[in-house]
Amino acid sequence: MSDSPSTGKIPPPLENPLAESILAAIESHLQQREVRRDDLYQRARRLRRLAQGTMIRLHEGTGAASEVAQVRRGASELAEFVQRDARGDASVALDALQEAVEACLLGAVVQGTELPGPVELGVEPEPYLLGLGDLVGELRRLTLDHLVHSDLARADATLALMDRVVRVLMRFDTTRAIVALKPKQDVARSLLERTRGDVTMAHLLERHRSGEARGSGGKE
Repeated sequence: MSDSPSTGKIPPPLENPLAESILAAIESHLQQREVRRDDLYQRARRLRRLAQGTMIRLHEGTGAASEVAQVRRGASELAEFVQRDARGDASVALDALQEAVEACLLGAVVQGTELPGPVELGVEPEPYLLGLGDLVGELRRLTLDHLVHSDLARADATLALMDRVVRVLMRFDTTRAIVALKPKQDVARSLLERTRGDVTMAHLLERHRSGEARGSGGKE
């Protein structure tokens, strides 16, 4: 007689194919994740609003170093929370971390200090690079503000920094699945060219005005 099991009979389906303890554990996991995700969303929302307000005040000339430090601390805490408790929902925090990086970098520019890196800000390289890409738009805004106030020297200096930042951005070539950097690079390059044109035009107008002034001064 063969010891092999019979293949001619199919056992009846189990009434409960999974133990209740397994199903309860899955339900508990999903519920806990919902709670963590909502907590993460609220944390990200607060940081995003803080970063946006800080950048507005920095452009107005009223942003204090304490505000930038608060954004920096918030970015580090949010990144740590994601790594520790919400890795599966990291995308929820990406925009907030990106804006926080942008605000911290803008704060460094306004304060005339060296730009901090991702390790110093306590964030991963991906949101850091996206925030660095958005910094280019902030530098264009600063440059235009200098032009409005006829401060060509500061406009030139900010344009030069803008050019260096774009060169740094263009160094990185990675798939969109890792970080969607290509759109940021394209926009940054376009903004740089437009800003360079604005600054060049401002210099030409200044030379024209200076020439007219010298011509008028030579008339009797």
